[in-house]
Amino acid sequence: MTQAIASIKNKVSAEEWQARVELAALYRLVALYGWDDLIFTHISMRVPGEEGHFLINPYGFLFEEITASSLVKVNLTGEIISETDNFINPAGFTIHSAIHAARHDVACVLHIHSLHGVAVSTQKDGLLPLSQQSLFPLSSLAYHDYEGVALNEDEKPRLVEDLSTKNFLILRNHGLLTCGKSAAEAFLFMYILESSCRIQILAQSGGKELITIPAPILQGISKQVEMVTKGLGGDLVFPALLRKLDRIDESYKT
Repeated sequence: MTQAIASIKNKVSAEEWQARVELAALYRLVALYGWDDLIFTHISMRVPGEEGHFLINPYGFLFEEITASSLVKVNLTGEIISETDNFINPAGFTIHSAIHAARHDVACVLHIHSLHGVAVSTQKDGLLPLSQQSLFPLSSLAYHDYEGVALNEDEKPRLVEDLSTKNFLILRNHGLLTCGKSAAEAFLFMYILESSCRIQILAQSGGKELITIPAPILQGISKQVEMVTKGLGGDLVFPALLRKLDRIDESYKT
């Protein structure tokens, strides 16, 4: 059962409410797929039509408890600008605010500490071209070295420089991050990245010599992605994921 929070649907624009529902769905999906880390890590989303305003989770809530109304609206400095009794984790928004400020093409930033993702983030060679799944993130993958808990404002320029125009980021010794033009895209990117990490750890655990995918195949993957997703990307799979959530618990919409 989720924490009882009064609906704010009639207090925000239709566009903001839609963004809130989609972001709440992402939190529930992260919990559903076992990528959550108690109350830690974060997913953020731009508020449509409100320059410099973003939605993020209230600190102290499990991801399975997040609802559209419980999300907190903040500005780029992490200052809360919505009416709420909740607060946010300042370390969480440091990473997100840096990316949102630099990447205006990004609507949603998703960061997790999945065990397989953290395991791969500790490996010197990072993500390897071992599986078909790995080819998709490898076509747009960046790395950022660990600098401690993300509270240092001085780290932001280095994080932004490392990410550049890529959509997949491995935070070394820390975890995984994806960014997308929509909630749907950010989730699909994370699903593929986390799956790739899990496959890599499972393959390495077999103790046998591994076969990597040849570089020419990797170089042609972008065109193949368009063929597989029909140019729709996450928008093709997200409605099905929402139907899955609705069958389990529709309270994320409240």
